[in-house]
Amino acid sequence: MIIYEETKEGFSLDVFNGLIERKIYNSVLEKTGRRTSPSEVRSWASSLEFLNNAIQSPDIPNDTGVALEYNIPYTPKRIDVILSGFDEERNNSAVIIELKQWDAVNKVNDEDGIVTTVLGGGVRKTTHPSYQAWSYASVIRNFNEEVQNKPILLYPCAYLHNYVLRDNDPLIDSVYKEHIEKAPVFLRHDRAMLQDFIKKHIKYGDNKETLYLIENGKLRPSKSLQDSLVKMLEGNEEFVMLDQQKVVFEDVLKTSRKTKTGDSKHITIVEGGPGTGKSVLAVNLLVKLTEEGMVAKYVTKNQAPRYVYSSKLKGTRRKTEIDNLFGGSGNFFDAKANTFDVIIADEAHRLNEKSGLYSNIGENQIKELINAARHVIFLIDEKQRVTIKDIGTVAEIKKYSQEFGITPRELRLDSQFRCNGSNGYMDWVDNLLQIEETAYIDSEEGFDYDIRLFNDPEELRKEVEKKNTVNNKSRLVAGYCWNWISEGKNRSDVHDIAIGDFGMSWNLGSTATWAVDENSVSEIGCIHTCQGLEFDYVGVIIGDDLRYEKGRVVSDPTKRAKTDKSLSGIKKMTDEDARDVADYIIRNTYRTLLTRGMKGCYIYCTDVPLREHIRGMLPKSKY
Repeated sequence: MIIYEETKEGFSLDVFNGLIERKIYNSVLEKTGRRTSPSEVRSWASSLEFLNNAIQSPDIPNDTGVALEYNIPYTPKRIDVILSGFDEERNNSAVIIELKQWDAVNKVNDEDGIVTTVLGGGVRKTTHPSYQAWSYASVIRNFNEEVQNKPILLYPCAYLHNYVLRDNDPLIDSVYKEHIEKAPVFLRHDRAMLQDFIKKHIKYGDNKETLYLIENGKLRPSKSLQDSLVKMLEGNEEFVMLDQQKVVFEDVLKTSRKTKTGDSKHITIVEGGPGTGKSVLAVNLLVKLTEEGMVAKYVTKNQAPRYVYSSKLKGTRRKTEIDNLFGGSGNFFDAKANTFDVIIADEAHRLNEKSGLYSNIGENQIKELINAARHVIFLIDEKQRVTIKDIGTVAEIKKYSQEFGITPRELRLDSQFRCNGSNGYMDWVDNLLQIEETAYIDSEEGFDYDIRLFNDPEELRKEVEKKNTVNNKSRLVAGYCWNWISEGKNRSDVHDIAIGDFGMSWNLGSTATWAVDENSVSEIGCIHTCQGLEFDYVGVIIGDDLRYEKGRVVSDPTKRAKTDKSLSGIKKMTDEDARDVADYIIRNTYRTLLTRGMKGCYIYCTDVPLREHIRGMLPKSKY
């Protein structure tokens, strides 16, 4: 969707007459129903004056197409400016321009294509403008059939019209060289260079023809993207499917292929507990569907699984177009019906009703996902709902499926591949947390899993750090019983979690990267940094929100940290409902934490009676 399109001549007249911001405002309101803030209107007016001045060259034809605010299909992102025309050989050509009002940035070490700058009233991490412009062009190349077949040549760049270069300026540091080569960055005094860049790629005007082709091109993954995904998956043992996973994979794939006819809509629910391979199934489906030319997207609420699986899939931490196959669950509130062939909703139990920072956008994420794709695959474990806002249940999915006249197909994954394949341990966890009574086996044969109980959190830390030296796949996690006081301080010596002489910080860096960062074993993760992921060994600190008294394991929501939003909204409930919901969330939280380890789980409890109760529940061989 293009918010504003004109020829260069028409655009220049709108800017000259002071009409451009009003026309954009009205178009946004008409096409999206969204009212634009005064600050955004002022931003348009300022930046577009600079753009207009930059294109005032007789060598840039008057019938060059000008598009503003192009919403890239497949993403929630918008391109600031696209200029269109023909190059010297009469090929369709488009210059993509990312406009910025920045006047300074700082370099971010060890994170590819990332800078910090002042945004939204504070200094925040964001992508380098060259990377941003290149990534937008890359998405269009990889998913727009007209761009692939015509072909339409795309040339991205960034224009920072307020930026004056300083000595040793981090904006052009060598760490960003690769991105700047793909998409040059032009600054305040580079207007002539920007003109030359545009003139090089647009020799003749096209009266907006190329803009029309881009906007109306069908979605389809490019052959190069298909080939690269398949190659990356081959030989990656972490994504090899076994037994039941393969059976479900083929079943779901067969249903997805029916979407190619365009005359049917399907919903599949795949239930499975921790470690049954839901995410392995999801990634394999994403690759295979893309390989077969379908437009598929992997969706989760939490950013951490998306980051980790995309990183593992591409085999490197560098940013590429593969990232665009992964997205958050809150980005579909304004998606057109059946935009995608298939959406794979992993961790569907974490779906919320509303989207946005203040939970005030959209109607219902389940309904929005069903609307957005011809086939939606919900991968779900209801016992991993860990906040009040989590609405992902089989019953809710069925309810909204009926609104679309669809009866979902239901499949199940039962085989346990995490916790060393020990169903005995999984049953033991459910017994411990009194989620349900199970017949766990008190023997070495039925409990083939490394579980240890520690009396000292410092000893727990040392053991996990020792395991982590092997392959950086061991982590410490804790219940959310300590305030996140160190957030943003980037100092590991400021301890959020203090237990006697023991002290550690919650994760200091990005929540999304904590599971794979080299130094994060020295920080403690919580439910939000590890759900949907797995480690070789996990050390779990159970806080004061779970204790043992009068022969029962009881929960205490008053011991949760004030910075924890998992129970936000509980005060609006009746006392009885609030107790039940809080108890459910606390037990599910620890069930999730205790089942993150593939090979072992090490436990420390702040409540001594609970520690002794756990000791009494351990098989004798584990004492």
